[in-house]
Amino acid sequence: MAINSNIDLPKKPNLKIDVSKVFNIDSKISVKGFKDKTEWVPEIDPNYVFDKETTLSILAGFEHNRRVMIQGFHGTGKSTHIEQVAARLNWPCVRINLDSHISRIDLLGKDAIKLKDGKQITEFQEGLLPWSIQNPVALVFDEYDAGRPDVMFVIQRILEVEGKLTLLDQNKVINPHSCFRLFATTNTVGLGDVTGLYHGTQQINQGQMDRWHVLSTLNYLDPKQEYKVVVSQVGEMKGTKNQDILKNMIKLANLTRNGFANGDISILMSPRTIISWAQNFKIFKDITASFKLSFLNKCDEMEKPILCEYFQRCFDIDIENDGPKA
Repeated sequence: MAINSNIDLPKKPNLKIDVSKVFNIDSKISVKGFKDKTEWVPEIDPNYVFDKETTLSILAGFEHNRRVMIQGFHGTGKSTHIEQVAARLNWPCVRINLDSHISRIDLLGKDAIKLKDGKQITEFQEGLLPWSIQNPVALVFDEYDAGRPDVMFVIQRILEVEGKLTLLDQNKVINPHSCFRLFATTNTVGLGDVTGLYHGTQQINQGQMDRWHVLSTLNYLDPKQEYKVVVSQVGEMKGTKNQDILKNMIKLANLTRNGFANGDISILMSPRTIISWAQNFKIFKDITASFKLSFLNKCDEMEKPILCEYFQRCFDIDIENDGPKA
C-alpha cells in the first residue's frame, strides 16, 4: 500500500450499522460506516470479543468526530480494539507507533531525490500525517505516551476537530477531510511511568491532554469475559478437558495482578500472555513447561518463588525453582 494517491470513498459514510448486531454488545444506537472496503481497511477477526464501554467510546470517535484516547495496561488489546471497530465500519485505518525514533520529519515528510524526464530533481515527499488528514482515515497513534516532545507538538495542531496542519517548509495549510478521525493508545494517563512497568514513557503536556475529548480505560476484564477472549483466539481451549485448565490460567493471571497491586511482585500477566501460554500449552502439552516458557522465565529471580506459589495454588503442582543463591 502506497500513499501516493487518495482513497476513493464518498465524502460521508453511506452505510447505517446496528451496533448491537455488529458488535454483539447491549446498545440501541446505530452508527454509519462505508459500503465499500478499500485496501486500507483492517481484516475482520470474526471471533473478536468487544468490551462495551471501550467500543462505545471508539464509536463516538467515528460517529461524532471525537478525539479518543484508550489507556490501559499492556496486552489488553487497545489498538486491536480500534482496528476491529474500523474493520466493521469499512473505515480505512493507519497505525503509527510513536517510539522514540519517530521524528517530526517522519510524520510530515521530507525532500527526496527523484528521477523526472531523465533528470534528478529534489521533490517533497509527503509523510503519513498530511496524507491521512486529507483522506477518510482513522489515524491511530500507538504508544502515544512514548512520543518525542517535538512530535507531540506537531500532533497538537490537529487535536482540534477543525485543526489545520501547517507545513512551514511547503508554505502550505492542509484542511482535514470530513472523515478524518484521530485515536491514541497509551499505557499511562500522561503522568509518566509511575508503576515501573513502562520505561521510556513521557509526561504529556496537560494542555495537550485536555484536547482529547474522550479517555477510555481498557484494563483487565472480569474472568468470564477474559475466558471468552482467550477461547476466541485459541479454539482448542474450548473443549471440556481444557476448560478448567484455562480457568486456572486466568485465576493465576489475576493473582499476579493483585500481587502487583499490593507491591509483592513487579510484573503481571496480561491477556496477551494468557493467549501465548494457551498456545504454548497446545504445542508442548505440558502446563508447567508452557508456563515457564510463556511467563516465569521472564520474571525476576527474587520473585519466582511467589509466582511458583501462585501456580501451586491454581494447579496443585509444585514447580522446581532453584531461586537466587544466598
